[in-house]
Amino acid sequence: MLRATILLAVGFTVLIGLPAMAQAPTELMLTRIDCGTGATPVDVGQRFSDTFAYKDLTLTFTYSCYLIKHGNDYMVWDTGFAPGANANAPKVGIVDRLKEVNVAPDQVKYVGISHFHADHTGQLTPFTNATLLIGKGDWEQITSPTPMQGANAPGFKSWIDEKRKVEPLTGDKDVFGDGSVIVLRTLGHTPGHSSLLVRLKEMGPVLLTGDAVHFRENYESNGVPAFNFDRAATVASIERMKGIVGNVKATVIIQHDMRDIGKLPAFPAAAK
Repeated sequence: MLRATILLAVGFTVLIGLPAMAQAPTELMLTRIDCGTGATPVDVGQRFSDTFAYKDLTLTFTYSCYLIKHGNDYMVWDTGFAPGANANAPKVGIVDRLKEVNVAPDQVKYVGISHFHADHTGQLTPFTNATLLIGKGDWEQITSPTPMQGANAPGFKSWIDEKRKVEPLTGDKDVFGDGSVIVLRTLGHTPGHSSLLVRLKEMGPVLLTGDAVHFRENYESNGVPAFNFDRAATVASIERMKGIVGNVKATVIIQHDMRDIGKLPAFPAAAK
């Protein structure tokens, strides 16, 4: 009897330690959502380099939003323009796109915002149950009596008026606590700019740049737009991203660069 009791106790002790090792990894998926396309090509040499680079380089920008599924939880990264907001805005809004993949706005647990510009914050209102993840420097400008130029304070009106959940970030944020989705502090474009690292099982890590860079040539040459908030911080953030990409072998997806759209499956399919 004593021997049986001891064996039972030992077996119970072993089982206690198993779940952390034996649990299957949480399902993780990443879906790109079209949130606008440039109505006309942009001469990027005029504003997107403070060293007068990219002469005669003309690009059409895209405006991307992303849905991350982590087990039963959902996160949206950037919300693009609202339909009808301007000539660059999408014809179909993010709520309708989410409906196509059977996700309702109130199911979204987190809304991560790379930065406070209108082309990334135009469709925040519907996510009533979400916690807003935004760099502290950007949030301070949004809530300031005199927000800095370019801060889309009206886009956050419902968040402020209704006192919705906000987490102003002062560093990196491990969103789900398992290292699979990390908001990265990449200051420079704005005072609280962030990027997002998503570690997919099949595709491998994916780095969504926000506006830390606007197109491939920016990334390759450490290009800094003349309108960025902090030049030194921008260059440091690009160097940090390159270090992360090299160390974890991540795929870089520059959110405004149409040449990077094909790196992810076409909506409604998801990368895994």
